[in-house]
Amino acid sequence: MITPLLLLAAAASGPVAPKPLFRDPVHDGAADASTVRDAQTGEWVMFYTNRRADLPQDDASDVRWVHGTAIGVARSKDGAAWRYTGTADIPGSCTGETLWAPEVQWLEGQWHMWLTVVPGIYRDWNAPRFIVHLTSPDLKTWTCGDRLELGSDRVIDASVLALPKGGYRLFFNDERQNKAIVTADSPDLVHWTIRDRLTQTPGEGPKAFRWKGRYWLISDAWKGLLVMRSDDGEQWFTQPGHILATPGRHPTDRAKGQHPDIIVAGTRAYILYFVHQEGEEEAKANPDWKRRTVLQIAELREKDGVISVDRDAPVHVRLKL
Repeated sequence: MITPLLLLAAAASGPVAPKPLFRDPVHDGAADASTVRDAQTGEWVMFYTNRRADLPQDDASDVRWVHGTAIGVARSKDGAAWRYTGTADIPGSCTGETLWAPEVQWLEGQWHMWLTVVPGIYRDWNAPRFIVHLTSPDLKTWTCGDRLELGSDRVIDASVLALPKGGYRLFFNDERQNKAIVTADSPDLVHWTIRDRLTQTPGEGPKAFRWKGRYWLISDAWKGLLVMRSDDGEQWFTQPGHILATPGRHPTDRAKGQHPDIIVAGTRAYILYFVHQEGEEEAKANPDWKRRTVLQIAELREKDGVISVDRDAPVHVRLKL
């Protein structure tokens, strides 16, 4: 017999997230998530790069499948069960044929999106890329803002952090600087001034956030995720090693974690990451299966300024703020 006390405890623990957390039903290539809460509906909304993982390749060097990509949208009432709701209505007048890595935040009374744009569909990686700023009142209708001038024709993967003394800091990847994470500051989310190069090793997909009295930056180092921390948002320390570097045990989670998103919910923090499917049974018969990607979720743990993740542990999602 299930007692009322047990029911209460189960409700308090939150629903257990499935593996995968989300799989794109159109092209099976969900990646690069940015997740926010829609106060108007009470739902969580996930924006993600909708990679065309099912597109046949002409040859092994053909990367058209990561171009021509829309921004997919999914919604959830509890953060565990997600439903696909189509693609974001992004105006073409300020963007292009290829959209990557949305960064969505509620700041200064409206929604903001910083979006990586590639102006075309390319067979290789040799194309210009830039970041545009868009705004929205409702997460549905987006209005063009400015293209960010960041001193390079190859910039991707924006993440924006509110600074403790006012203003904002942008973290992004500059491919012309050995794919380093570079920062820029702004007093108004419009005018940006290049600040400095934060990392010496290559990487991408930075995500900056505040949690447990510290500032954190987690980025994709292509061998797991690099973790950095700061007490003041100025001086940063790099954590040894990489999290999510070792493949998980569960189906669909058996490769390194890539391009993080973070949801901070009170004292808890959850990391969303994408996983290539080369570790799955389907990839043995179909080499193209490794291009497919799914989104997973895990809970971050912190002790003495060090973050860890157990990707194999059940994730009880508690997203009430």
